[in-house]
Amino acid sequence: MNKRKILVTSALPYANGDIHLGHLMEAIQTDIWVRLQKLQGHDCIWVCADDAHGTAIMLSAQTQGITPEELIDRINRQHQQDFSDFLIGFDNFYTTHSEENRIFSESMYQAMESNGHIHRRSIKQLFDPDKNLFLADRYIIGTCPKCHAEEQYGDNCEACGSTYSPSELISPRSAISGAVPIEKESEHFFFDLPAFKGMLKAWTRSGTLQDQVANKLNEWLEQELQQWDISRDAPYFGFEIPDAPGKYFYVWVDAPIGYMASFKNFCDREGLDFDSYWLPDSDAELYHFIGKDIINFHTLFWPAVLTSSGYRTPTAVFAHGFLTVDGTKMSKSRGTFVNARTYLDHLNPEYLRYYLAAKLSSGIDDLDLNLEDFALRVNADLVGKVVNIASRCAGFIHKGFDGMLAENLDNPELLAGIQSIKAEVTEHYDNREYGKAIRLIMAQADKANQYINDKEPWVLAKTDKQSVELQAICSTGINAFRLLLCYLKPVLPGLTKKAEAFLNIDPLLWRDADSLLTNHRINKFQALITRVEPDKIATMIDASKAHNETAIATAAENHFEPEIAFEDFAKIDLRIARIVEAAHVEGANKLLRLKLDLGLDSKGQPIFKQIFSGIKSAYDPADLSGKLTVVVANLQARKMKFGVSEGMILAAGPGGKDIWLLEPDSGASPGLRVT
Repeated sequence: MNKRKILVTSALPYANGDIHLGHLMEAIQTDIWVRLQKLQGHDCIWVCADDAHGTAIMLSAQTQGITPEELIDRINRQHQQDFSDFLIGFDNFYTTHSEENRIFSESMYQAMESNGHIHRRSIKQLFDPDKNLFLADRYIIGTCPKCHAEEQYGDNCEACGSTYSPSELISPRSAISGAVPIEKESEHFFFDLPAFKGMLKAWTRSGTLQDQVANKLNEWLEQELQQWDISRDAPYFGFEIPDAPGKYFYVWVDAPIGYMASFKNFCDREGLDFDSYWLPDSDAELYHFIGKDIINFHTLFWPAVLTSSGYRTPTAVFAHGFLTVDGTKMSKSRGTFVNARTYLDHLNPEYLRYYLAAKLSSGIDDLDLNLEDFALRVNADLVGKVVNIASRCAGFIHKGFDGMLAENLDNPELLAGIQSIKAEVTEHYDNREYGKAIRLIMAQADKANQYINDKEPWVLAKTDKQSVELQAICSTGINAFRLLLCYLKPVLPGLTKKAEAFLNIDPLLWRDADSLLTNHRINKFQALITRVEPDKIATMIDASKAHNETAIATAAENHFEPEIAFEDFAKIDLRIARIVEAAHVEGANKLLRLKLDLGLDSKGQPIFKQIFSGIKSAYDPADLSGKLTVVVANLQARKMKFGVSEGMILAAGPGGKDIWLLEPDSGASPGLRVT
């Protein structure tokens, strides 16, 4: 076997939130692959880090009243603990906010500039005059210019799907301060991506990418490439661009460089040669595991940046799809957006490792975590097949033979059959076709169980607990179990460690599948894994839902609009109004159309207003007639897709079904002013 020299990275989780099941799918996929390489004796190093820069980090820290450094340090500790508890074996998990990363980012930028690949020009952007910062599209909110849906982001409308520029929004405002943004000019720094079009066309078709990814990139490369804006203006949490005060590297510049920085940190600690992995003449293999949503950064910008700055390009980039739960996108409201810690509070991490492995392939299609199938498959395969082999045989060996396995086994053909799949299992794992590997392994587990069923050692034990045949049969079963666990070790390192203690052996290596265990004393069998209980899954989902609701409520409580003068507040005319009519609004998910009675005007004429209100989740229109509410009576009328709304009602509550209006017996009457 030729010993390979391999460096592996996986995508950097953002240091502004918890690790969730989506992160874990990639981490588990990578961990299995890395463990396989190490079990085979290859030099394989796996590094990762938290993506710790950007406006979102800065703003989140401000909201919490701490420094960005304090925030990212706390999150880093949490991330490392979550990954560790899922048996994710990083060789180094670091942070992009490191001295190593700053040095690499600056030196690579200076190399790109020296090579003529950095250009400067002024651009116009929307600017928050209150916070004194330029606004990314996601920090601009307004009314969609196409369908007039409110509270839409600056680049696309979630209601009608339209895309547009932030300047096209109706009544735009900063999501950070609430201020009306202004247009402002600033000099930005651009990387000359078009200069690398030829290089990228060749590289993306060199076998480095999956066919689906290469085909998609070819579509992009057939079009005109644009220069890449790599700078952001202060205030910004990140690295300042050399010789450009107030200008910072865009987070996606130093994020992939963070792979190099994490590896450099590892090299300095372990005494390895960094250059032998990253310079163009390197004999090392370099692999990136990523999600399909960040393909463009890793397969267009990143190889071009590496080439411009004098480094080698990746051997391959392995992209994967998204994780869905029960057939749909992970949902916070349904409790299927599950954080790692919430899962760990209720379920064994190796349940998830096995289930994902059984379904993972080398493609970029989404993978569905079907919770019912999850329980059935783990119970059937791990408990009912693999561990069942050991539990059915170990007791007879311990009681009748003092734990000693036979020197001569009963069915060498069965064991040879299990050993014969090693090359195919290895190939499937190496090609990230984990599902195919698992199917092969479980087919052999079925054969081993059928063998034990046919031999019925429990019947033999009734007549002679110390017969040579009984010892040979059960020793064959134990050997089958050991071989299966050898193949499953990349997926189930925790279970395998327990099995190794039971078998009284050194940690299994990949080559151990070539040998058998005879004339060897094993320890007393103890339960290696328990069944998945459906009620624990239900409890996990409930806990996840409660956690998400609390997080949303806390975020809402912590968000304050910018201060206004008392004189402005005094202009608001709040009135009691009676709901005369209420009806559904066709085509609207949240709105009800309300006709309100605001009492009489100065001439004794009744005042009626039509208002659209987002209280549909809490009220049936039929139940609203006669209820009282508070109305902002002097709010300027707004034309909406569904008609004109002539004010705004005030309601209280956290949302959903808990939105409360005044009751009709509250003693208030329409038109009464609220002061």
